Amino acid sequence: MTVPFATSARSSVGLEWELMLADGTTGDLVPRAPDVLDALADHTQHERYTVTGELLTNTVEVTSGIGATVAAAVDDIADAIAAVRTVTNPLEVELLCAGSHPFAQWYKQGITDKTRYHKLIERTQWWGRNMMIWGIHVHVGVDDVKKVFPIINALSIYLPHLQALSASSPFWAGERTGYASNRSLVFQQLPTAGLPWPLDDWAQFEGYLDDMVRTGVMEDATEVRWDIRPAPRWGTIEVRACDGMSTLPELAAVASLVQTLVEHFSRQLDEGRDLPRLQPWFIRENKWRAARYGLEARVIVDRDGTERPVRDHLRETMEVLADIAVELKCAREFAGLELILSQGASYARQVMVADAADGDLREVVMHLIREFRAGPTLREHLANFSI
Repeated sequence: MTVPFATSARSSVGLEWELMLADGTTGDLVPRAPDVLDALADHTQHERYTVTGELLTNTVEVTSGIGATVAAAVDDIADAIAAVRTVTNPLEVELLCAGSHPFAQWYKQGITDKTRYHKLIERTQWWGRNMMIWGIHVHVGVDDVKKVFPIINALSIYLPHLQALSASSPFWAGERTGYASNRSLVFQQLPTAGLPWPLDDWAQFEGYLDDMVRTGVMEDATEVRWDIRPAPRWGTIEVRACDGMSTLPELAAVASLVQTLVEHFSRQLDEGRDLPRLQPWFIRENKWRAARYGLEARVIVDRDGTERPVRDHLRETMEVLADIAVELKCAREFAGLELILSQGASYARQVMVADAADGDLREVVMHLIREFRAGPTLREHLANFSI
């Protein structure tokens, strides 16, 4: 099977953000996505951003246009959210984002009426119906198809770092899970989801797709749901490992880390260097550690099995990437990573709120709603940095 890889601008950025729709009084999820999409259909058709449905009718996804910078992509996302609020505010529906809803139950949620979703649920049954998960997807343009899998393999070393920064699903269906990112372990139960296979080149990927299509596992490359995957239609590498970010500045910070890592590895390939790779068993272990412990995890960082606190290794990585962040004009967004490292990721804030409220998870939802609505805009956040 021949799969063309589209032409894209090197290190260009596209963002996708899945958002929950919740009752403003109770905090429970509401199936109002069809109403939102119908109301916005004419308004958004000529915009750079899109607002679309997802598997569940309690979710809308906002998607940026192709941005030359992280800031440009985030501006699109902000415009999309403003458009969504013109519909949700009169309905007294609130927006929030995390990897999971703290107390919602799967059996109360509606499935979007599309053939692809009905087929998914029919095949996956209980696990599919339990996909009450929200995430972000970060696309970064790659200028040569030969670079795609070397970069994906190198990026896999940093999956636990990205997962720890974004971890925001410590609760599931009313239970405290003990995990920073329960979402990441639930999502990998779907067929073709989870860690990417350690392929060496594009020809091996085409062979993988040929096997999977021939045996009826999938219909095309869009059904590859790896934590990092190639997106042939767009000419990008797409990082899908992250829980839903709870605020716009945090989304921008993680997007800047993905963009600078991809550009860093692309430059190394331009110089004729081999990119680093970890044994698949180390990558799998790192994913579990980040899901369990978040920013408190110790991760394996090289083939010798050296272990480092993920916070320390992230800060060292940020030093290596700092000049690239300046060149890509995302230095201020990139500086937001330190705020997450020093103040904690969303999972830690949610647990603190739950503890202060004697375990009342409705208070956690209200906290997430307040963060999403009243937290700093990206521009206000960047004003704190003098870069």
